[in-house]
Amino acid sequence: MMSNGNRAKVDLVAGNARRAVGAVYKRTRIENGKKVQRAEVRFDLAGCLRTPGGGSSRQTILAVEKGKVRTRLISARETARLMGLPEAYRLPERYNDAYHLTGDGVVVPVVRHIAEWVLEPALTQSGIALASA
Repeated sequence: MMSNGNRAKVDLVAGNARRAVGAVYKRTRIENGKKVQRAEVRFDLAGCLRTPGGGSSRQTILAVEKGKVRTRLISARETARLMGLPEAYRLPERYNDAYHLTGDGVVVPVVRHIAEWVLEPALTQSGIALASA
């Protein structure tokens, strides 16, 4: 399902000695006036989590090591970890429900960091009283 360009990315990484991990996203593209489903690969994991509605509903992890390419579906627990949720956080039992919970969200520790180092100082400097958490 990969275009020549995406396949070339995988081949390039497979030729390296180091292990590489990426993600495969299914996208609908227009080719010769027709809709075609394509698998696109990224090794920066940007945009890894998406909600289960839409063309890229289930993310596939791609691991390349010593010329071998392996793929697997990312687990709901892995998506929760990426979003900064604690291990004890109870996820819905159904994969799509759990994945919807974590997909297209904002990582909690990142928001806390931005609030602490950017938003709260700016509000305090502006004289706006903050409620303590």
